[in-house]
Amino acid sequence: MDLIKAIIIAIIEGLTEYLPISSTAHMGFAANIMGLQEDEFLKMFQVSIQFGAILSVVVAYWKKFFDLKNLQFYYKLAFAVVPALVLGYLFDDKIEAVLGNQIAISSVLVLGGVVLLFADKWFKNPVIDDEKGITVRKAITIGFWQCLAMMPGTSRSAASIIGGMSQGLTRKAAAEFSFFLAVPTMLAVTVYSVFLKTWGKETGNPQKGYEMIMASQDHIMVFVIGNIVAFIVALIAIKAFIGVLNKYGFRPWGWYRIFVGIALLIYFYFFK
Repeated sequence: MDLIKAIIIAIIEGLTEYLPISSTAHMGFAANIMGLQEDEFLKMFQVSIQFGAILSVVVAYWKKFFDLKNLQFYYKLAFAVVPALVLGYLFDDKIEAVLGNQIAISSVLVLGGVVLLFADKWFKNPVIDDEKGITVRKAITIGFWQCLAMMPGTSRSAASIIGGMSQGLTRKAAAEFSFFLAVPTMLAVTVYSVFLKTWGKETGNPQKGYEMIMASQDHIMVFVIGNIVAFIVALIAIKAFIGVLNKYGFRPWGWYRIFVGIALLIYFYFFK
């Protein structure tokens, strides 16, 4: 993977990480269309590049993340992230196996789009418009909703935002809590992928993520530049998404998922 293609994937990650359209699906489709070989470094890069997008949330909401007087905020995130940590660890191999099945991911993209078309109608009377109104119990429930995104193509953002709305949160409050929850979730995924997970066990050349990164100057540059680009793009996308979500709701994203999902199903079924 050369630097230009890595930057393209990083831009896609930054744009889609916090939108309800599945960053994993979009990165996978882009890599496939660009003809990138699905090797272990590419898989690790697509996961670990989320670190840059994570930092954008911390910067955008720095007052919230560094308000040490509001310990309840940290408790809620700690409890909410537990379901994803446990289930993600247990089903890691199965999740990785699905990442290469573009037909399955495209289908999930379409089905998720149908759900988004009706999401606004299902949750009409929100009562919580701020993170402070979220109880630990509600936070844990949202954490379980987030686990639906373990199926590639679902969208972590969509699952956790709808989970928040199911608990009485406004669209804005649900979206922001989804952003907050992404930080410990994606940080844990990144640390696991780079430092703990052994990639390529079946290839005869098993390596940790950091070993693949440090294997060459090109890999180091791709990793660093990719995260920087993802950070910058995600910082812009976060604010834009809140505005669009408040004004138009989920329907535009639902139609987008359906259109793109069908187009990709046709592409992968007939032309690949």
